[in-house]
Amino acid sequence: MGELPEHCVPCRSGEPALAPDDVRRALAADASEWTLDETTAPPRLRRAFVLADFRAALKWVNRVGMLAEEEGHHPDFHLTGWKHVELELYTHAIGGLHANDLVLARAIDRLWSARRP
Repeated sequence: MGELPEHCVPCRSGEPALAPDDVRRALAADASEWTLDETTAPPRLRRAFVLADFRAALKWVNRVGMLAEEEGHHPDFHLTGWKHVELELYTHAIGGLHANDLVLARAIDRLWSARRP
């Protein structure tokens, strides 16, 4: 796997999914808190966020949603326990992980680092 693009790029059904080892290397290179979950089909990236309260969690979901819309690549959102947000990334069109998942994970990480509670 080469260097990741700055933004998500259109992908098509039939493109090969990334190999798990490539995904692990990319996550390690970024010192990312995303994890590779291979217990699901297809495998996906997951990351959990804990916010101050429900309002902050909902605001975070909306901020990530706007970023995802800009990138044209959308995570699955799970808002639980009134302040816990878990995001899942995988590419539905190819039934696996694509470079776009890593690009969006990196962008979400930057958004998280820059946020104001």
